[in-house]
Amino acid sequence: MAADKSSAIRRSVEIPSGRISYLDQGSGPVALFVHGVLLNSYLWRHQLAGLSDIRRCIAVDLLVHGDTEIAPDQDVSVTANAKMLKEFLDVLKIDQVDLVGNDSGGGIAQIFAALNPERVRSLTLTDCDTHDNWPPEAFKPFLAMAAAGGLSGALNAMLSDKQVYRSAGALGPAYEHPEQVSDDTIEKYLRPLVRSEQRTRDLQRFLAAFDNSHTVAIREQLKGLHAPTLVVWGTDDVYFDLKWSHWLADNIPSTRRRVEFKDARIFFPEERWQEFNQELRAHWQTSQ
Repeated sequence: MAADKSSAIRRSVEIPSGRISYLDQGSGPVALFVHGVLLNSYLWRHQLAGLSDIRRCIAVDLLVHGDTEIAPDQDVSVTANAKMLKEFLDVLKIDQVDLVGNDSGGGIAQIFAALNPERVRSLTLTDCDTHDNWPPEAFKPFLAMAAAGGLSGALNAMLSDKQVYRSAGALGPAYEHPEQVSDDTIEKYLRPLVRSEQRTRDLQRFLAAFDNSHTVAIREQLKGLHAPTLVVWGTDDVYFDLKWSHWLADNIPSTRRRVEFKDARIFFPEERWQEFNQELRAHWQTSQ
């Protein structure tokens, strides 16, 4: 059970959607990790380090996020991000993946799986956009602020004073222990979003494109999904209520296990990585 001792390698690939940046570690069947809004591939560092003995673990930076670069007119909706994942896998000549998604990335993972079921060896969904449950009520003030032109100021405020990021009015509620989120982690997540005015404008477009019609539209395809599915949910998530883990399990008949992490919140892949890695390892082993 010892992890691959090598470090994740930062790579990039040119596809029609842009120059996609990603972290790559390990060898074997590919596991593809998809993060959510305001974060990037760094979210999955513990999964890459801890599971690269049994998988080639790849964590992408979504459109607008991390080191991924796009054209100013690139569609950045969740469906466009699902299309990007297909282009990404096509260029890398990867036929199938163990797909893992969190937050917005979970919604994108569902869309990808619904549209490309033959590409999904197994599916793991954590607290995420599901059907019509998004954007979450708790996130709507942030969306309104961004729509009013305050996004750049908010991002720079969180970078200038990291306590703002950890506060109840910002990203604090996403963590079980926000006080333990390091300054370096905050820098890694937010600094790319203010690297240029265009990047911040692209993020504003990403937020403005939030529309749950994209996930509502795939409900029937989810019901026909055959990929073995694992649903893992934090019980104290202020954004996505626990009931949505039941909704996913009920609407994806191939769900083999639904797990609750008591008191965990949406970013538990970062905080509860040991427990989560155990669940992923077991899920992949039984899905072979």
